[in-house]
Amino acid sequence: MTDFLQLIVSGLLAGGIYALIALGVVFIYKSTQIFNFAQGDFVMIGAFLVWGLLVQLELPFWLSMVLGIVLIAVIGLLVERLLLRPLIGQPILSAIMMTLGLAFILKGIVALIWGNVYLAYPKIFPGETLHIWGVALSSQALWGFLIAMVSFGALVFLFQRTRIGLLMRATAEDHQLAQSTGIRVRRMFGITWAIAAVVGLMGGVLMGSIVAVSPILADMGLVAAFPAVLLGGLESIPGAVVGGLLIGIFQSLAAGYVDPLVGGGIKEVAPFVIMLLILIFKPHGIFGLERIERV
Repeated sequence: MTDFLQLIVSGLLAGGIYALIALGVVFIYKSTQIFNFAQGDFVMIGAFLVWGLLVQLELPFWLSMVLGIVLIAVIGLLVERLLLRPLIGQPILSAIMMTLGLAFILKGIVALIWGNVYLAYPKIFPGETLHIWGVALSSQALWGFLIAMVSFGALVFLFQRTRIGLLMRATAEDHQLAQSTGIRVRRMFGITWAIAAVVGLMGGVLMGSIVAVSPILADMGLVAAFPAVLLGGLESIPGAVVGGLLIGIFQSLAAGYVDPLVGGGIKEVAPFVIMLLILIFKPHGIFGLERIERV
C-alpha cells in the first residue's frame, strides 16, 4: 500500500508541472485555434535562459527569473509578430506547420548557444526530503508542485478576473465579433503567445531543477503537455489541471508496475497510449466542448 501511495504522490507532484505546461497550449488554442507544437521547446529554451543568467552570469535567482520572463515574453511576441501574424487568413494547417518549424528553430538556437549538454541548476529550493506515513516527498518536487499551482492560479485569475483577461476571452470566443467591438485582436494574439512562452519558462525551470537542463526538456514538455491537453479538453483551463495531474499519475503507475515487467520504456509511452485512447473514445476530452454546426 505504501508503494502505491508513493507512486500516486510522485505522479501528482510531477502532474502539477505538466498541468502548468499544458496551460500554455490551452491559452494559445483558445485564442487562435492553433495547436502549438513548439510549447515543449519554450520549456527547453526557458530553462536554458534562466540557467545561463543564474550560472553563467552569476545573477541572483530572483533576478534571473525576472530577466528570463522578460526575455521569453519578448521571444513569444516576436514569434507571433514575425512568424504567425503573416499567416492570418491562411489555412490553419499552415500555422500549425509553422509551429513545427519553430520547434526545430528553437532547438537549433539552443544547440548553437549551449550545445547538446546536460546542465544542473544549483539548489534553488530549500529543504530536505520529507517522509509522511512512509511516503517520501522530495523538496524539489514539492516546491515545484506548489509553485506550479500558484502560477496556475495567478494565470486563471488573470484570465477570469482582469480586463486583459476579459479581452482575451472575447477574442477566443469570436475573432470577427471581438474586432467589430473595437478589440485589437492581433494584440491579443501577441499577448497570448507571450503568456504561453512565460508558462513554458516556468515549467522548464521547475523541471530543470528536478532533473537536468538539456535539449531533452523539449521532448519532456511535449510528453507533458499534449496528452494532458487532449485528456482534459483543448479549450478547458480546468481540463489542463485535471489532465496534467492524471497524466502524471498514469506515468508514475506505469513506471512502478509495468516497467519492471517489460524491462523499462513504458513510462515514456504511457501518456501517448492514454492520448490515443482519448482520441478514439472521447476526442473532445473530459471537459472539452463539442461544437455542433448546422449545415
